Amino acid sequence: MLAQSADEDTDKGPAETRTRRERLCLATGDIKPIDEMIRYVVAPDGAIVPDIAQKLPGRGCWISANHAVLNLAIERKLFARAFRGKGVADRNLPGLVERLLERSALEALSIANKAGQVLTGFEKVKNALASGKVLILVDAIDAGSDGTKKLSAAMKPADSEVPAKIGLFSGEQLDLALGRTNVVHAALLGHPASRVFLAHCLRYERWRDKNAPADSMTSLRQGN
Repeated sequence: MLAQSADEDTDKGPAETRTRRERLCLATGDIKPIDEMIRYVVAPDGAIVPDIAQKLPGRGCWISANHAVLNLAIERKLFARAFRGKGVADRNLPGLVERLLERSALEALSIANKAGQVLTGFEKVKNALASGKVLILVDAIDAGSDGTKKLSAAMKPADSEVPAKIGLFSGEQLDLALGRTNVVHAALLGHPASRVFLAHCLRYERWRDKNAPADSMTSLRQGN
C-alpha cells in the first residue's frame, strides 16, 4: 500500500460524506462504497468511537465493515496515524461496533414494521412469498429447518428480484423488534423501509464475515 498523509486518511467532516459515495479503507487501502464501511471519529475524551450513522462532527477515518479489518487497524495503531497521535482505540471497540450494527439493523426492522411492511406467522409469510410480493424473508436463527425449507420452496421473485434471506437474529430479538410474540419467520414487502433494513443487515453480515479481504490484509501485514 502506498504511503499516505494524515489528511488523506481522514475526511473533513460528515458533510463530505454526503458528496462522496466511496472512501479509502485506512487498514487495507481499498476504495469501497461507504455503505460497506464504518466511519470512526475521536470523542471529546480521546476515545475512538464508531460513527454508524455517519453524522458525528469532526474529522473521520473509514475502515471496511469487518471485525478482522478493524482488529488489524487497532493492532497496527493506524488510528494514531490518521488522527496525528490523537485518539485511543480501546480493545473493546470491535465488540461495541458489533452491538451497534446489530441494534441499527433491528431498529430498521422496527421502522419497517411501523410502516406496515412486515408480515409474521407461517401461513401469512408462505402466502406472501407465493404471491411474489416479498422483498426479504427473515428466519430466526433458532427456527426449525423444516419450516425454513418449506418457505424457501414457496419463494417467487418480487419484481424480478429473488427475495433476500436473512438469518441473523434470534426469535427473541425479532419479538422485541416487532412488538409481537413467537416470531419465527417474517416477510418484508417491497418498500423503501424494507430496503433500508436490508442494507443494515448486509453491513452487519459483512462485519461478521470471517472471510476478510485476505489479499489486502496480507499485503498490509507485510508492510507493502
